[in-house]
Amino acid sequence: MELPSQCVLLRIFFGEDDRAADGTPLHEAIVIKAREAGMAGATVLRGPLGFGRSSVLHTAKILRLSQDLPIVVEIVDAPEKIDALIPAIKALTSSCLITREKVEVIRYGDGD
Repeated sequence: MELPSQCVLLRIFFGEDDRAADGTPLHEAIVIKAREAGMAGATVLRGPLGFGRSSVLHTAKILRLSQDLPIVVEIVDAPEKIDALIPAIKALTSSCLITREKVEVIRYGDGD
């Protein structure tokens, strides 16, 4: 699979405890949906500290249990493929932040 040099980075921010309607962890549901849609790839990042719209601080401090840590899913692909994926992502999520930005792909896989 080749990627054009001008792509889009889609980021979805939410909490680790968030679930899809069927009970699947939301990050898994999003990655599976991206794979089914033929995206070039998806990455799940777990943050040690963050807050969102509610301003509740979520942290992974040593002396307390990690509670609902921040999760970011990143997906990079051609603009038209990202545009087609966004409605499916919105259908999976209820409370999150979704952003998109233009990115230049320097390398994808082997080669120059």
